Amino acid sequence: MQHSMTLRVYYEDTDMAGVVYYANYLKYLERGRSEAVRAAGIDQRQMRAAGLVFVVRRIAAEYLAPARFDDLLTVETRLTGLRGASFAMSQRVLRDGKPLLAAELTLACMDLDGRPQRIPREIRIALGRVTD
Repeated sequence: MQHSMTLRVYYEDTDMAGVVYYANYLKYLERGRSEAVRAAGIDQRQMRAAGLVFVVRRIAAEYLAPARFDDLLTVETRLTGLRGASFAMSQRVLRDGKPLLAAELTLACMDLDGRPQRIPREIRIALGRVTD
């Protein structure tokens, strides 16, 4: 699974110098992951109704260059691994093809009480990989 989306940096995303506040990159990554999952045909509302959610278990991010007010950014999301109850993703934020941030994440499938759950087969199929 690979996905790309575009977003604009708004004034509210920046500090007084017009540079994107570091924590807002995490919001950009979340939007990218949500849109990637949606594009794969996974309805997270239906998942939640079935008692399952995805949560970030681990993230490692490297800030490479600043984004600024009014920049047009691309968030790239790629599935890099799939296990029974978790999956790994690689994400990048780019401006004009130049990487501004690179991140590696692990997401877990949990029930609503916070207990790990095996990722359902239909979701693994939608993500593009089936492991049994």
